[in-house]
Amino acid sequence: MATIYDVAKAAGVSPKTVSRVLNGDAPVNAKTREAVEKAIGALGYVPSTAARTMRSNRSGLVGVITGAISLTPHKSDQAGLPYLFIVQGIQRAIESSGKTLLIADTGGRKSRVPGLMRTFEEHRVEGLIYVADHHQKVSLPPVSPKTKLVLANCYDDIGTPSILPNDWQGQKLLVADLIDKGHRRIAYLSLGAALEATRLRSKGYRDALQEAGIDYDPALVVPADLDAPDPEAEVQLLWDAIDRVLALPDPPTVICFGNDRMALRAYGILRSRGLALPDDISVAGYDNHRLITETLYPTLTSVELPYSAIGVRAMQLLLSLINNEIQPPTAPMLVSGPVQAGNSVRRLPKPTTRISIIGRTTQ
Repeated sequence: MATIYDVAKAAGVSPKTVSRVLNGDAPVNAKTREAVEKAIGALGYVPSTAARTMRSNRSGLVGVITGAISLTPHKSDQAGLPYLFIVQGIQRAIESSGKTLLIADTGGRKSRVPGLMRTFEEHRVEGLIYVADHHQKVSLPPVSPKTKLVLANCYDDIGTPSILPNDWQGQKLLVADLIDKGHRRIAYLSLGAALEATRLRSKGYRDALQEAGIDYDPALVVPADLDAPDPEAEVQLLWDAIDRVLALPDPPTVICFGNDRMALRAYGILRSRGLALPDDISVAGYDNHRLITETLYPTLTSVELPYSAIGVRAMQLLLSLINNEIQPPTAPMLVSGPVQAGNSVRRLPKPTTRISIIGRTTQ
């Protein structure tokens, strides 16, 4: 195996000049650089990353821990959008940094996370990103002060820098959009009540109603999904939740579902009841899972769950921390997504107010 000394001898320069060409840390004239690069190519010389790391204390390596690669189809349903999109966003954001991304998959076992973190630190990564499959609180072992850590799609109790979806704003924007389209009776069939996303989206739902001067009706809000996977029970819960809100004395004109997968199932349930979409009842989802929203008929109105942007922001934050460009943020950074309009929501005629000799009447 060729060494730096072999390259120096072949190029007719000193080993220090070869090092300058490799590291780009000092000026070298074009003729000398060309000679060195030609010798490197002829000898097949490969620089020692380990030696360079020892000299600079910078490995150029960044680690990502995720379960996205081994994610089963069933778990993907539970998570909504495939959170592989977060990893793809991370990959896009690191491309121009000159660093190398190492990815370790948990195989669906959270018990493997501490060991993977330790392995990455043994390989002297400069930073780590832990990617969760849904918005949640996590508890990870501490890392050394030299290793920067960023959490994606999750947070902890000790203030580790994190990137989260803005679930509160997403649901608020959706409900505000429905109100703007003339809807006043808006049902919300949520994901499992224990999920962080459900808590935040429920608040966004109520806040949008309050800002529009619409009274909150608890009968219109029904948990319709389980925190643990059980396909048969999920279908039964969804059917029951739809039946409850449609049986109300003043039923909703639109139903918001906790994710697009639920909305997909709801299309069949509603049509089995003889309802036409959106003429008889409007439907909205959450995630903007395009395999669902763009293939349903009518196309589904949904909120963008910005997984790709979460990945990009997580890597941008990590690189800034590695380069000491910023101080670690003291609160989670929230990433928002827009409402993507489909044809599943009907615009209702706005009531008109007329003035006559008997006073005001609304029609």
